[in-house]
Amino acid sequence: MAQASHGFGFWAVRILALVMIIFGLPIAAGGAWLITLGGSWYYLFAGIGLIVSAVFLWRHDSVGVWAYLLTFLGTLVWALWERGMDGWAQVPRLVAPTIILLLVLFAIPALRRPFAGSRAAIAASLVGLGALGLSGGVLTSVQQTDLFAQEAPVPDPGPTLAPAPAQPDAEIAPAIVPENEEPAAGTTPSPNRAPGIVAEVGADWPAYGGTYEAVRFSPIGQITPENVGQLEKVWEFNTGDMPSEAAEGKYSPENTPLKIGSNLYLCTAMNILIAVDAASGLEEWRYDPGVSTDAIPYGATCRGVAYYEAPELSPDAACATRILVGTLDARLIAVDAQTGQPCADFGNQGQVNLEDGIGDTVPGWYAVTSPPTIVRGVAVIGAQVKDGQDEDAPSGVVRGYDAVTGELAWAWDLGKPSNRGAPPEGEVYTRGTPNMWTIAAADEELGLVYLPLGNSSVDYYGSNRSELENEYATSLVAVDVTTGEDIWHFQTVRNDVWDYDLGSQPSLIDFPTAEGTVPALVLASKQGDIYILDRATGQSLFDVEDRAVPQGGVEPDYLSPTQPFSAYHTLAFPDLTEADMWGMTPLDQLWCRIQFRQSHYEGIYTPPTTDRHWIQYPGYNGGNDWGSVAVDLERGLLIANYNNMPNHNRLVPREEADAAGLAPIYDASGQAETSLGEAGPQIGAPYAIDVNAGWRMPTGLLCTQPPYGGIRAIDLATGETVWDRPFGQARNNGPFGLPTFLPLDIGTPNNGGPIITAGGLIFVAATTDDLIHAIDIQTGETVWTDSLPGGGQTTPISYEIDGRQYIVIAPGGHHFMETAISDAVIAYALPAENN
Repeated sequence: MAQASHGFGFWAVRILALVMIIFGLPIAAGGAWLITLGGSWYYLFAGIGLIVSAVFLWRHDSVGVWAYLLTFLGTLVWALWERGMDGWAQVPRLVAPTIILLLVLFAIPALRRPFAGSRAAIAASLVGLGALGLSGGVLTSVQQTDLFAQEAPVPDPGPTLAPAPAQPDAEIAPAIVPENEEPAAGTTPSPNRAPGIVAEVGADWPAYGGTYEAVRFSPIGQITPENVGQLEKVWEFNTGDMPSEAAEGKYSPENTPLKIGSNLYLCTAMNILIAVDAASGLEEWRYDPGVSTDAIPYGATCRGVAYYEAPELSPDAACATRILVGTLDARLIAVDAQTGQPCADFGNQGQVNLEDGIGDTVPGWYAVTSPPTIVRGVAVIGAQVKDGQDEDAPSGVVRGYDAVTGELAWAWDLGKPSNRGAPPEGEVYTRGTPNMWTIAAADEELGLVYLPLGNSSVDYYGSNRSELENEYATSLVAVDVTTGEDIWHFQTVRNDVWDYDLGSQPSLIDFPTAEGTVPALVLASKQGDIYILDRATGQSLFDVEDRAVPQGGVEPDYLSPTQPFSAYHTLAFPDLTEADMWGMTPLDQLWCRIQFRQSHYEGIYTPPTTDRHWIQYPGYNGGNDWGSVAVDLERGLLIANYNNMPNHNRLVPREEADAAGLAPIYDASGQAETSLGEAGPQIGAPYAIDVNAGWRMPTGLLCTQPPYGGIRAIDLATGETVWDRPFGQARNNGPFGLPTFLPLDIGTPNNGGPIITAGGLIFVAATTDDLIHAIDIQTGETVWTDSLPGGGQTTPISYEIDGRQYIVIAPGGHHFMETAISDAVIAYALPAENN
């Protein structure tokens, strides 16, 4: 008997009891701590229940089964009360307890007789199986439940929202082909349009956003929800630009190619320019500007290039058509679109030094990551100034250059509005001013370029800023492209100390109103608000509400008491609560709940603090970032993919930052890694900044529950949500970076934009699941996916050649998103026999 009682079953129960003790003790202790912070009482009782159950199970006493059943049923009731039938939210509440329940039920035959064969044992088993079934039903509800707002009916699109009638002297064609009119197969840019103007989207994709109006809509409708499942990869081109040892962990190419005529034009992470045959994927030419890895700022990024036709040059002349690109080492380069050879008539043998007038800088501090915008022959370009280094940072000046000669046309220097040229001899552009690291949009007819500005050079402290910085930071600025004078500006955040710089390229549309269409623009923001502005005046077409926001923090006299909120639409979610904390087990969820209760949080615009962490929600990576939105004027829908994640931040006193070895980019004595997280020294301010982007826990998971990203269709005319879905599968994500391989839509972080095609499809990658997705625009249903060789943190394009529609994407991956790096460019099309 003694030998039998000490067999496998005996020791299995003992091991189970030990596991329950190991989990129960910290849950009970953490639960008691959470109570002292004003949090939930559940964890204390659950921990005690685990310990009591374990003690009895250790003794092989059947009371241990009933004690755990009672604890589990209490857990189930509590979980349903807190989050209902939301499967993803229930993962930390129910998965681990359910596994323990299974083990407890398996332990019943090994327990002290007569329980193992008695009615009590049968009753306990039935109760346990019932609880198990209910738990399974709750957890699997993730596959049936829309995790976002309830779906609204798809609106009747009504009459086509046609572009406003052109003025008699208009120089630009409408961006949308007339309703029911298909573009001619294989068409190329019209030779009859005004010289130098980018073609409308048709067979081509001639600018980063489709055109400089940036609606990201293709009028080609060959691929539809009914036949998209037949898409096949027709070619793959590899650029050869992969990270060297010196650039490991720094690549984030984010490239969107252009298509003009028969060629694609793209740039790699290190600014290598390549022309590829758009039908075959064969290389036509390449130009390597020789950028050093020392020049990489936050990441090696080249979002795109610009195309220009020089009206004063003969069509047969060298560089009559040219490609312009800004480089990481701050050059503006022009090459012949036909040969890839530098344009000798542009600047100094094909390049302009963008560091002229900038003053003191070092490699990686001042870089260009976005393409120029060319309006009326002027190439408008900003630059990325690496965040959080020093108040005395390189200037955020935005400049316009003659697209043929490379001569400076004007400079928009915020600190010197009286001078729209180069700084006088011995002087530099105003240092530390807000910069435009992202992409401008333009209205050729109005002669305006729209500049989405970032914040001042120190993001999280503002008391030292000038009045002009306070007025213009985090604003959209309309600038006259012929003079460099600002015509209007619209500020989305007042006295921004949250790094809510404008990353999205505006989209120019003709907006329907009761009085007719109004030339307008759509502006999406990181904090989630979407604005509709009159693009001639900057006035909002919808109310912008001034709401009181939290005060205090380290700069109570600096913070604005109110902030503007768009009445049109917001991508922001309700304020976080303790119940929104997440994890894979009760332990890590408890850890995040304790952090939540210890942190300063009063909702959006919670002031930065130094005595404890504060929660920034949404974080600096969304709402909507550089991927921008897409607009289908014919269906009257606006499509936005977005992020839904907080940051967990703390202002670090200067003495602490110095002790940790945190130093600015120009100080070689600084430590490559410090005890702080993602940190910026913020020299000139009394505090450095420590940012936990996404608020990640030690397992690598995020402290808040999914979804972390979504995609939403918005009725363009009213701003109402039409449908809203989680965006991105869980297959590549898991604790400690291990993939789960779960093909379930958890809603992952995403970076990159959508495009819309006339066939009724949204094509978008962006997520961390390394998939390209085709989504039915009417329903939000994903109707096709394909695996990519790298992260799809970019925006695809669509074009036509010889009557065949192509979808092309350059899935280069992204170090910040922790997706695989790739040098591939991939083209999809329907089988040739379908055309």
